[in-house]
Amino acid sequence: MKTRNYDIEKDLKYLQLLSHTFPTIADASTEIINLQAILNLPKGTEHFLADLHGEYKSFQHVLKNASGNIKRKVNEIFGNDLRESEIRELCTLIYYPKEKLELVKASEPDLEDWYHITIHQLVKVCRDVSSKYTRSKVRKSLPKDFSYIIQELLHERTDDIDKAAYVNVIIETIISTGRADDFIIAISHVIQRLAIDLLHVLGDVYDRGPGAHIIMDVLTNYHNWDIQWGNHDILWMGACAGNDACICNVIRLSLRYANLVTLEEGYGINLIPLATFAMEHYGDDPCEEFMPKINGGSTDIDDKTKRLTALMHKAITIIQFKVEASMIKRHPEWDMQDRLLLECIDYDNATCNISGKPYEMKSCCFPTVNPNAPYELTPDEIILMSKLHHSFTVNEKLHKHIRLLLSHGSLYTIINDNLLFHASVPLNDDGSLKEVELCKGHKYKGRELMNRTEHIIRNAFQNDSDPREKEFSVDYFLYLWCGRNSVLFDKSKMATFERYFLKDKSTYKEEKGNYFKLRNNEEECDAILDAFGVSGQNRHIINGHVPVHVVNGENPIKANGKLMVIDGGFSQAYHEETGIAGYTLVYHSRGFQLVQHEPFTSTEDAILRGSDIKSTTQIVEMSSHRMLVADTDIGRDLKKQIAELEKLLYAYRHGFIKELR
Repeated sequence: MKTRNYDIEKDLKYLQLLSHTFPTIADASTEIINLQAILNLPKGTEHFLADLHGEYKSFQHVLKNASGNIKRKVNEIFGNDLRESEIRELCTLIYYPKEKLELVKASEPDLEDWYHITIHQLVKVCRDVSSKYTRSKVRKSLPKDFSYIIQELLHERTDDIDKAAYVNVIIETIISTGRADDFIIAISHVIQRLAIDLLHVLGDVYDRGPGAHIIMDVLTNYHNWDIQWGNHDILWMGACAGNDACICNVIRLSLRYANLVTLEEGYGINLIPLATFAMEHYGDDPCEEFMPKINGGSTDIDDKTKRLTALMHKAITIIQFKVEASMIKRHPEWDMQDRLLLECIDYDNATCNISGKPYEMKSCCFPTVNPNAPYELTPDEIILMSKLHHSFTVNEKLHKHIRLLLSHGSLYTIINDNLLFHASVPLNDDGSLKEVELCKGHKYKGRELMNRTEHIIRNAFQNDSDPREKEFSVDYFLYLWCGRNSVLFDKSKMATFERYFLKDKSTYKEEKGNYFKLRNNEEECDAILDAFGVSGQNRHIINGHVPVHVVNGENPIKANGKLMVIDGGFSQAYHEETGIAGYTLVYHSRGFQLVQHEPFTSTEDAILRGSDIKSTTQIVEMSSHRMLVADTDIGRDLKKQIAELEKLLYAYRHGFIKELR
């Protein structure tokens, strides 16, 4: 240890506390050795996903195959020894071990030989993916039943003649005792887990696809992840908090995409009252503009169900406009009065007057709207909203998932010199940070705007919040969803009314905020990174939110590599529009790789035929040296711990603190 002039007396109280954890010179020295060794391990692999939108099968497969990383490792290990078909079979076994084993046992003539060969192969793969971790971390990842056995197999080499027989006997005994299937399943799951060290979800787990609740269940048990909330996540969080406008929007979007699985099966939300109300009040309405958008697995919906879905869709949309209006009027500081369009309808001329200009309506059929009091809920609507409000606010499973988003999530994250957020940082026309009024008289910009907004979000879920502040927080979810200066929206408007009811398509335009116009500028990205305190030579902004239209030649890598947009369209609703089925950004010890995915066929096809998500890998940025843990945020923390332990050693050796023997 280097000789240093420590001011021990200044830190004496802290060092005395530290001495209880490391009571001797030997304990402190051992920990320093351990931490120094960890600093020199390769950096763990980070995976970045965005805009999952309920596509749970694609999401699960990407986790299982680590965005193709597992197959790449299998190719590196066995590329010269196995045929492509054998590599595919081995990979499928790793992804879906239980299901693949059933097929193998039904067709393999010499099962014992297959077990012997396959277990040896899996151990080699597991040894490779575990090589960048400490033995302690690997041990914590192992299943209890096979922890000792896997450790022995990982740390013994078959090319050592003295150990080859030892390893072979272990494997033969696994097979002879009837534990081969269980062992294969266990070690395959270990490989999956170790292939991804940290998962970042850049928002929008919810809406459009059928399995947002399943994704949340997967994340509940996932080993290491965080999320930067997206606008669709915030919508569901607002609904859970009791914001009636968010409740209406959640239901409307589910009906729009004929996707009621998450609502009804996932969370048990009862929509029968809405169906009954819709049939009674909208039964004579054609509701042509409210027919659901059919994508992917929803093509088998029959005409009768489509018709009922359209009735419910229109009914909840009208209630949404009414509920939103009361919140907008309650908060004039939001400057959203131009969204109050029910009062602008001229029923005699079938037009809607916006900014003094009449626009022709597609329909003027509003059976539950009183032209003299357009935002007043009818008695039946009040009863219906009371039931829906109750269903969302007391829903145990939804609350569990929202608590998970709160505990693992934030509006933005800074990690390893990367700034992660879902959508936007509001900017002025000249690119400077825009001040946004959050509540009357209080304006914030940039990082402080994000921090204050997150405080409002969390305040909505705290029992000890001031009642008036909590009421504002619950209301504010609507602004976050569609307010023009919201960090999760940042557009001129959300043209919901216009798309449903106006013929002139020019009214549908939602002009993007300045961030989306200027983010391809490298200097602008650097200014934002500076404002958020992100340092480092290779710093980046990573976003989701806006689908990248690859089919039109758009590049997800912007600002000369400073910014990466990884919403490639996991949602089936976007596939035709984007031309692909999502991106995964992989950040490993060699640098960044962007993986572009084609649509996933099915889990069944992957198991039966070994099909995988077809992916194209684009190298974004490679490091000049292999990055180590020392180069990461964790490494910086470990260096601080080492420095404190060195102070403790000095204090022990110079008599400031006595060893606790």
